[in-house]
Amino acid sequence: MATVHNSNVACCSIPPVQSDYTPKGTFKPYGGFNKVYVTGPETPGKMAIVCVYDIFGYWPQTQQGADIIADKLKAQVLMPDFFENGAPWPVDNFPPTTDEDKQKLQEFFGGLANPGENVKRLLAVADALKKDGVEFIGVYGFCWGGKVTILASSTETTPFGAAAAVHPAMLSHGDVTNLAIPLGLYPSKDEPEEESKQIMEIISKKPIKDKSDYKLYDSFHGFAAARADLKDAENKKHYEDLYGRVIGFFSKTSGTKVE
Repeated sequence: MATVHNSNVACCSIPPVQSDYTPKGTFKPYGGFNKVYVTGPETPGKMAIVCVYDIFGYWPQTQQGADIIADKLKAQVLMPDFFENGAPWPVDNFPPTTDEDKQKLQEFFGGLANPGENVKRLLAVADALKKDGVEFIGVYGFCWGGKVTILASSTETTPFGAAAAVHPAMLSHGDVTNLAIPLGLYPSKDEPEEESKQIMEIISKKPIKDKSDYKLYDSFHGFAAARADLKDAENKKHYEDLYGRVIGFFSKTSGTKVE
């Protein structure tokens, strides 16, 4: 296994999460989006982090995570509404069970959630942050958002300084061939472990290996985003560990101290 397996990126301690949560951020137009959830400082400082939600769109569980990251790193976190021109996939219809719904999901990935098209939109947000003077931009994504995050981070001129993918969908080790920024990879037991191992094996041969991180979570696909059940003690434990780890990852890669 790659040398970055469970690397020395420290887990930071976070406050206990809430199962009944009201997000702290606000919405505003930014970077070509009409609607972006923004939490943390009112204006981005030297550091900002972009979140790519999962196929279910905005949920308090995902927004609570963004609020925690913003608070601990004292950085603005932005979560664009990638599905503002349509509807996110309904959370109560995942995984799809009928052939008709499975086909609809494939059409969703080919249309509104097309990874390539949404990479362009994600990069536009980062470009806007650069123009606003942000020096370090981190990015993290869940499920489908993990795929978009890795693809956007692997472009030759990526504006991102570090990327994290949490229970990512459509994992492919070929996506990291050209990756030149640190990667935090946090799959669940529902993703293909062999693909994760191949990704981290590639990373272990790159200069970014010492700042990259990997942890396989013994939980289900979606445990840290929209499908998280924070009333469940085991899910809550993994959720808190994951966000502590993501904060530690961005702290190390950006040189920012955790508050």
